[in-house]
Amino acid sequence: MKWKEFTSNKWTRFVFWALLYVAWVIWLGNYWWLFGLVIVFDANVTGKVHWNFWKKRYKPGEKHSSWNDWLDAVVFAVIVVTFVNIFFFQAFRIPSSSMERTLYTGDRLFVSKLAFGPRVPQTPLTIPFTHNVFLGKESYSTLIQKPYRRLKGFRNVRRGDCVVFGFPNGDTVLRSAPSEDYYTLVRVFGRERVKSMGELIVRPVDKKDHYVKRCVALPGDTLEVRDGLVWVNGVQQEVYPGIQLSYTVKTNGQRINPKIVDELGLNVSELVFDPALPGYPAMYLTQDMLGKVKSLPNVVGVEDNLDRDTSMSSMEIFPFSPDFAWTRDYFGPLWIPSKGSTVSLTEENLPLYERIISVYEHGDVREALEKGEYTFKQDYYFMMGDNRHNSLDSRYWGFVPEDHIVGRPMVIWLSTDKGKAFPKNIRWDRFLKFV
Repeated sequence: MKWKEFTSNKWTRFVFWALLYVAWVIWLGNYWWLFGLVIVFDANVTGKVHWNFWKKRYKPGEKHSSWNDWLDAVVFAVIVVTFVNIFFFQAFRIPSSSMERTLYTGDRLFVSKLAFGPRVPQTPLTIPFTHNVFLGKESYSTLIQKPYRRLKGFRNVRRGDCVVFGFPNGDTVLRSAPSEDYYTLVRVFGRERVKSMGELIVRPVDKKDHYVKRCVALPGDTLEVRDGLVWVNGVQQEVYPGIQLSYTVKTNGQRINPKIVDELGLNVSELVFDPALPGYPAMYLTQDMLGKVKSLPNVVGVEDNLDRDTSMSSMEIFPFSPDFAWTRDYFGPLWIPSKGSTVSLTEENLPLYERIISVYEHGDVREALEKGEYTFKQDYYFMMGDNRHNSLDSRYWGFVPEDHIVGRPMVIWLSTDKGKAFPKNIRWDRFLKFV
C-alpha cells in the first residue's frame, strides 16, 4: 500500500483521531467522554450520521455553494479556536503600565494555559471569542455552573513567574465603571453611595477581568517589602531588569531633552514637568535608567518616592486595618496561606484571612473565629507589578487564589504604542518576543 493510500484509508484516519481523542479524555479525567468514540468511528468509517449538519452534501457533479462553504469554514474555525482557547492558548492584551519595562501597554501576547494546567470551564455557556462582555452586556449565562477543576499542566507557578489571573476583587463590578475596584470605592465612599452610582454586576470566578503581574511569593512563603524591594523568607529577591520605582527628579530649571527621554524609554506624554520644583515629581525608572538620569547635566538631584506615610494605610493597603501600619513600600511580614495548612484565628489577624474564608472558600467566618483556627482549602499567591509605584496589585487587594490562575504569558506577537502614529507606533523589536 502506498503512503497516500495509507493516510487516506478510513481505518487509518479512525485510529489516528481515536488515539488523539482518548489521550484528550485521559487528560480531561472524565471518562464518560469515551462514548464520543462512537462519533469518531461514525465520522471516519461508517458515515451514517451527518455530524456537520450545516454543510451540504453534494452529489457528483453538483455545483458547490460558496455561501455554504464559507459557513462550513466559519463553524469549523469557531470550534477549533474555542477548543484551543480553553485548553491551550489564549490571546491577551496588556491594558495598563503596571508591568512596564517587562510588558508594555499595547503588547498583544499569547497566554499558555498548558504551563500551569488549563481550568475546565466553570461557566460554559459563553458567546465564542468573548470573555465577559459583548455589546455592553454579559456575554455568558450562569444557568450552568460547574465546580473548579484544573487539568495537569507542565509545572506549578514559580516565584518570579509572570502570571495572568482573574482579578480577585472582580466578583462585583459597577457596570458604569467596570475597571474600578468596587471594594475600594466602598471603603472610600460607603456602600450606599456606591450603590447609587449604577447597576452592580456579580461575576463568577472564571468571568472576572484578567490581570497580569509577577508572582513574588508562593503558598507557605513569608513576604516582606522593605524600601520597595521584596524579601521572601528573610532573603532579598532578585531585582529583575524591568522593576522600576518612582523618583522625584530636580533639574536646574530646564526640561530634559525629549530625545533623551525617548532614548531612555520613557513616554514623553506621561511625564509632567513642574516649574515650581523645578523638575519632575514622578519619574518611573529602573536601576539602569536611574543611573543615566543622575548623570544628565541639567539634573541636580534625585529622590525616591518611597511611601513612608501610614496615615492612609487602613483605606488603601491590604488588609485595610489600622492595626497593620503597612504601606506599598514597607509591607508585611505576611504569611501566604497554603492548601491544608491551619492558622490560629483571632480578632487581630482576622482581617488578613476574612475574605479568603467568606468569599474564596465560602466558609463561615463567625464559626471559624469561635473555633479559633481555620484550615485553608486551596493555595494562594502574592502578585506584584514590576512598575512598583504604578501597579494595583496584592498590596492593595490581598491574595490571589489558585482557582483564579489563568496561565503564563509566552510570546508577544504584536506591540503598539498608542502615543505614536502608524507606522512608528509598532514596536518591531518586540515582535515575536518570548516573555
